[in-house]
Amino acid sequence: MTLTDDNRRGLLGQGSILALTSYPVRTSIVLRGVWLLTNILAAPPPAPPPDVPALVERTEDGQDQPMRQSMEEHRANPVCASCHLRMDPLGFALENFNAIGGWRTTEADNVPIDNSGSMPDGTQFKGPAELRNILLGRSDQFATAVTEKLLTYAMGRGAEYFDGPAIRKIRRGAAPDYRWSSLIMGSSRANHFG
Repeated sequence: MTLTDDNRRGLLGQGSILALTSYPVRTSIVLRGVWLLTNILAAPPPAPPPDVPALVERTEDGQDQPMRQSMEEHRANPVCASCHLRMDPLGFALENFNAIGGWRTTEADNVPIDNSGSMPDGTQFKGPAELRNILLGRSDQFATAVTEKLLTYAMGRGAEYFDGPAIRKIRRGAAPDYRWSSLIMGSSRANHFG
């Protein structure tokens, strides 16, 4: 199968990931942003506080509210903003994909989707294709995330701060091309399982 749409290429355009990071009836900018931070950038955000208020999804007159507007209202709370400033821009880039991965250009009563955002370092992007190109330039972070997942599987527990040296050693051993086989072999050879 040949893909002609750059937005569909790679992991970011896969329906399985897009559905996983959505709710049954709507997308989730937060779930998508958290997934990218955790699984691609190896920089998971902290757990949310226990009393997070519900997102306002409708205007006072009962109309659907654009997701970006709902999220901006939520981020008005400084406690919420500290984490959402990292997560939300990544999720906005994927907002053209609906809850099951179908492409759309509008939401909430035909409001055009704004899929622009910026990385935590300030790098600007618009849409999934530009975000993917930025992520491809951060292969060290992706290799770290994959190594953490491999070690989690091998150890039967989550990676902890003290696993950092083993993770970095495996990643360096697989550099610069980060072959899948090198990451797997490095993880299986790690004498660090504790």
